[in-house]
Amino acid sequence: MRKLIVFIMALFLLLPAASTNAAQTWQQIHDHIAAEMNNVYTIYQSGNAEGAKDAVNDIYYGIYEKDGLESAVRSGISSKSANLTEYQFYTLKKAIRSGAPQSEVEAEGKKLLDMVQAEVTTLETAGVQSGGWGMFLQAFLILLREGVEAILVLVGIIAYLGRAGHEKELSTVYNWAIVGVIASFISAYLFVEVLDNTTTTGSGREIIEGCTALFAVLVLLGTSAWMGGKSNAKAWKSYIDKQVKLTLSTGKSRALGFAVFLAVYREGAEVILFYQALFNNAIGDVDMIWGGFVAACAALALLFFLMQRGALRIPIGPFFKVTSAFMFILAVTFLGGGLKELQEADVISTSVIESIPVPSIDLLGLYPTYETIVPQILLVAAAVAMVSYRKRSAAAEA
Repeated sequence: MRKLIVFIMALFLLLPAASTNAAQTWQQIHDHIAAEMNNVYTIYQSGNAEGAKDAVNDIYYGIYEKDGLESAVRSGISSKSANLTEYQFYTLKKAIRSGAPQSEVEAEGKKLLDMVQAEVTTLETAGVQSGGWGMFLQAFLILLREGVEAILVLVGIIAYLGRAGHEKELSTVYNWAIVGVIASFISAYLFVEVLDNTTTTGSGREIIEGCTALFAVLVLLGTSAWMGGKSNAKAWKSYIDKQVKLTLSTGKSRALGFAVFLAVYREGAEVILFYQALFNNAIGDVDMIWGGFVAACAALALLFFLMQRGALRIPIGPFFKVTSAFMFILAVTFLGGGLKELQEADVISTSVIESIPVPSIDLLGLYPTYETIVPQILLVAAAVAMVSYRKRSAAAEA
């Protein structure tokens, strides 16, 4: 375990640090947006609607988002304020695409500038309040949950090997666990490089981020279902015993090592997806996310130490039930967030719900648009139906 911790920390130190830009005042950012908005009007008046729409995208991605105003509004004012401004960007582009009169386009642009000015005034008057502890907690809980699952697999196999008198295989377990950790970090590095080098426009980045979140939804749903199936101690012990016996009966220690590698790497790969989704939406809270990562590593090391010595036992049933529900909630959250990213990239439309007061809650991936909330409702309904079906099936078998 000591070697495993050393490898994790060493690879952590090799990760590239987040870059920081020179600070601007919020008013300077607004004035930059206003100047570029005049350019939008000029381009649209010349008859180049597509060029005007691209100019609006440049304002959003290159100024409002890149210069940190969006993240400051989310942490210092509210997510609702930032989302309303984003929807106004979309409304302006919609007017441009529809060939609206010049006066209507300029009216929508003025409304957008007024909204940005109101945000700037609030930020400069009240100051920016960091929401970093929320990101710290998410980063901590994600790694802790995934890490605990990996530790359960690792400790379960180690305990079984000890009882079966196969202590010589323990080095194989640790070595392949280290390989799994290394592979996870390599995957993270490659993913970040691909994201940075192939995204040439802001909309392209939003598409990649949205697809990443939606793929994470599939991983989360699969993990949630798997965890739900192991929600009693008997099923979990049967799973571990089956995997170990299958490997030892063939006498192939490499197969055992590869089984451990897959268990560790799977959790590492999931953490990569979840952390990528966090980083995509928390530009101003990067340090807090890494702080949550370090704190979770320390907590996992302590958990492993205590579990190895029998001082701590995690009840299998409650653990898998709670974590299965947690994974499903994350899936619903990332579904809303991923669809919202695709809305920002103009891949899917944005239809704001005005008849019902729906709040904007980034932490839950909840946004007041039909395109984001309807799929979330359908997913929750499907989960309720599945749980009900499983209960009826279990009752019938009993």
